[in-house]
Amino acid sequence: MKNMNQMMKQMKKMQTQMAKAQEELGKKEVEGTAGGGVVKVTMNGHKQVLNVEIDPEAVDPEDVEMLQDMVTAAFNEAMKQVDDLVNKDIGKLTGGLNIPGLF
Repeated sequence: MKNMNQMMKQMKKMQTQMAKAQEELGKKEVEGTAGGGVVKVTMNGHKQVLNVEIDPEAVDPEDVEMLQDMVTAAFNEAMKQVDDLVNKDIGKLTGGLNIPGLF
């Protein structure tokens, strides 16, 4: 029974640490860029887009498709950076275990 109590205390501690880590991720920001920086997407650690910047020189009415591609690329780069951030920060708590549904 003593081992069960100790395990429950460890689980509670881990829950508290995970909640704090999630809160901290929401405060962190990453930036994905494309087109040499003419398109920038800023995202927080909860994968929420905070800002999209498009340099006026990237706006070519004759080539809207290229601008769309750059926005997509910048968004995808920011998403990858958030995934790396989550894996780094949460991986410390889970010991590298991939726990489905955690994030």
